[in-house]
Amino acid sequence: DFMDRYLFATAGRSASLDRCAEQLLKQGIPFTCQLSEQVTHLLLPIPSLDEALHITGDGVLPEVLSRLSKDTTIIGGNLPPQHLEGHPYMDLLKDEEFVCQNAHITAHCAMALAAERLDTTFRECRCLIIGWGRIGKCLAEVMDRLEADLTIAARNPKDRAMLEALGYTALPPSQIDPADYDLIYNTAPELVLPDCKGSALKIDLASKPGITGADVIWARGLPGKMAPAAAGKQMARRILYYIKE
Repeated sequence: DFMDRYLFATAGRSASLDRCAEQLLKQGIPFTCQLSEQVTHLLLPIPSLDEALHITGDGVLPEVLSRLSKDTTIIGGNLPPQHLEGHPYMDLLKDEEFVCQNAHITAHCAMALAAERLDTTFRECRCLIIGWGRIGKCLAEVMDRLEADLTIAARNPKDRAMLEALGYTALPPSQIDPADYDLIYNTAPELVLPDCKGSALKIDLASKPGITGADVIWARGLPGKMAPAAAGKQMARRILYYIKE
């Protein structure tokens, strides 16, 4: 059925995009290496574009779109509708299930990133997580399993009350003292710790910087970089769900 109805192609380059294409091929979805008006769906890396509309890895969006039918569906992440020239599109970073699964993968990657750089075990690590969104919740679950000495900084008093009820130490961001921690993760897309000093390992996972300083690790797009097989599988799973629906 897929062979008769669909012809997929890719633009841009990433390991997770390659893994996604492999998974879709296994399900019988045909792919072509040539961009043409016969292509029904175009897959882009996630996230897909920079501000100049350069596709992650390779290519420029307007030039790629000029080679496709106006009916070709564009699949990617953080897609700008105003620059898609009327093409139907599927933005996976607006899909709640994809985003939640991506947060879970991000948390495991962030743990591995810290493990490479810490000089202690997580059990002996004083860890601070800033933000109580999807990634913050997934990180807390991972760090909890590793028996880290965990504190959560959350702006919302209701979130702090629930965190305390769940047994976590919680505080407002205004009360953070970086010297109290060995590891600081930021997941909040707003500036929380400007010019942050101290010996703590600082890893910023948010889409916009929440920690600034000379030694901050800005860790964007970890699933595609550190776990492309998992990221690609999740991408393929959601695409299959949508086209079957």
